[in-house]
Amino acid sequence: MPYSINTISITIKTKVMQTKSKPVSNEMVTEGAPSSNSRRNFLFQAGSLSLASAVVFNACKKSSDSSNPYDLGSGDIGILNYAYALEQLEAAFYIKVLSSPYSGMTAAEGSLLADIRDHEIAHREFFKNAIGSSAIAELTVNFSTIDFTSRTSVLATAKAFEDLGVSAYNGAGQLIADVNYLALAGKIVSVEARHAAYIRDLISNGSFADSTVIDANGLDKSRTPGEVLAIAGAYISSPIDASHLPS
Repeated sequence: MPYSINTISITIKTKVMQTKSKPVSNEMVTEGAPSSNSRRNFLFQAGSLSLASAVVFNACKKSSDSSNPYDLGSGDIGILNYAYALEQLEAAFYIKVLSSPYSGMTAAEGSLLADIRDHEIAHREFFKNAIGSSAIAELTVNFSTIDFTSRTSVLATAKAFEDLGVSAYNGAGQLIADVNYLALAGKIVSVEARHAAYIRDLISNGSFADSTVIDANGLDKSRTPGEVLAIAGAYISSPIDASHLPS
């Protein structure tokens, strides 16, 4: 029986409500739970409407065995899984940062870093619910090279992650076929850019849009999925197969 637009919308909203009532898994860490429903749900609410006409039931191969590569899949679902993987990484990082604040973290820094954490968790959960049964499994992260007691180490890593995330969305936009997905990606990348600007200013005031991320035309730089995953792979233990993504 074919799904109507209303049926798909109701299904997505039901999944979201079910997810909000469940405890967060070990990998997602309970202290990372958003402190505000409005921050936690701002993307869920937008997604319920925008994804109503999208094909979220498209199946793709995924691996639940950590000994095998996690196949992102193909087409738009593959791109969504690609974004989901990056959001898992960012959420896990900020959860770790706030679970044991670095030395000298001010109340203002802690509050805004918590906002970023909550945004990344919302992004992660949005993609997980939108992709449904085609979502890849939870990734295993590796932050052994990061000194979470050091402000310099934490902010340098945050800068790298945020700049990488912005360039990833910029590079993936042209690969997305469904305009609904593209519109949502545009909303998310704008939030990631706000994060990047804040982190850069924490490190060096006024460096929010320097030439390392903005080109001569005033445009944000972009990276292909292969380039992004090669960089992010230093912090992800789970093997990822992106060979079926559109190019």
